[in-house]
Amino acid sequence: MKKFLPIAFLAISFIACNTQNDYKSIIHNPDLYANTVHELNQVVMGNNFSPIVASRNYAYAAIAGYEVTAAGHPMQYQSLAGQLKGLTTMPVPKDTSLIDFPYASLVAYCMVGEAVTFPEGSLKEYTDSLHQLVKAHGMTNQMIEASENFAKEIGKAIIAWSKKDNYARTRTAEKYTVKDIPGRWVPTPPMYASAAEPHWFEIRTMVLDSANQFRPAAPPVFNVKDKNSEYYKNVMLVKEAVENLTDEQKHIANFWDDNPFKINVNGHAMFSTKKFSPPGHWMSVVGIANKTAKSDFETATYAYAKTGIALFDAFIHCWDAKYAYNTVRPETVINKYFDPNWRPLLQTPAFPEYTCGHSTISSAAAEALTSVYGDNFAYTDSTELEFGISNRSFASFRAAAEENNWARFYGGLHFHNSCITSTEKGRQVGNWIVDHLKMKK
Repeated sequence: MKKFLPIAFLAISFIACNTQNDYKSIIHNPDLYANTVHELNQVVMGNNFSPIVASRNYAYAAIAGYEVTAAGHPMQYQSLAGQLKGLTTMPVPKDTSLIDFPYASLVAYCMVGEAVTFPEGSLKEYTDSLHQLVKAHGMTNQMIEASENFAKEIGKAIIAWSKKDNYARTRTAEKYTVKDIPGRWVPTPPMYASAAEPHWFEIRTMVLDSANQFRPAAPPVFNVKDKNSEYYKNVMLVKEAVENLTDEQKHIANFWDDNPFKINVNGHAMFSTKKFSPPGHWMSVVGIANKTAKSDFETATYAYAKTGIALFDAFIHCWDAKYAYNTVRPETVINKYFDPNWRPLLQTPAFPEYTCGHSTISSAAAEALTSVYGDNFAYTDSTELEFGISNRSFASFRAAAEENNWARFYGGLHFHNSCITSTEKGRQVGNWIVDHLKMKK
């Protein structure tokens, strides 16, 4: 797996084409922020964190990076203190003259990204190389110290805030109980893993009033006997779709698969493969959008934070619905009642079917990104290229979210009515966040 370290990365990307060769031309380049997010993505993937937990890490890290920007540019950006639940105050720099805010933003991002869910030291090599980078390219020791000290103040404040979001308590909460009730979720092959994060709806939201604020209506009633029932028709739709996929539909499904830990079974051999998770995919899209728009470093921190918050709250909203309804997956229904040999194109994740997590968070992220870069913002998503999946291009972020809607259906993971509902609800979550957060002045 390709892994970037900033000195090697920048030597190719910046230094070779920069005649001044000073620290500002490197550190203030938003591509470095994208590279830093990519590094966190690698750590998330390497440590097998679920997409749900990963959304927490990305959000807190991105907020830390943004809060440094807001402190350094108070006439353009507004702190999230007093806007996000439980975040009351943030440190204010006493003397801004010695602080390089982009460098401080990177350090704060890494500090929180490591501390929120990871073992100590997971980003140490990366942050050490950032320190070496600015020192080698002309930043004074006094400025380095002042920037790192302010980053640590912000980081400590965000970490302290994060510890009150109920995450720690949910680590020891009661596990999901598997019951032999028709229509209720049960573990799926090949892992038959326990249901992931059954208490995630108890995590403190950031902007939503509550986890159930936009709870969807109940899904169609389980009914596999009546061919005229809505449920039966939905089962047949996904069964027939997977059995007749075109190459384009397979590409769409695989592009949006984003399975962070897939189990591959070949005879008696079993091995895993990893990719970025759904929130990691959208964090990568932020960097692609910022580069496409040729926006500055500050816009990048703003976009990452707003998108991270949307992803975080969207997961909490979706997990409230999942464990309120506890619905069975298409794979289970089709195997039990129609065809024991039927398999979805993609590997079914370990949690209830309704609503669709990926469709929900994708729509929420699309609204956040649209609020930053505008609608009809065309871009090419190259996130999956490092996993051997070719790029896809979109006319807008909303168009990408709509494609994701179909991707989960083509993959055989969800009934399409679930994807439609999820897209609508994710859009509601995203719009609520866009409407209620004041980040730019």
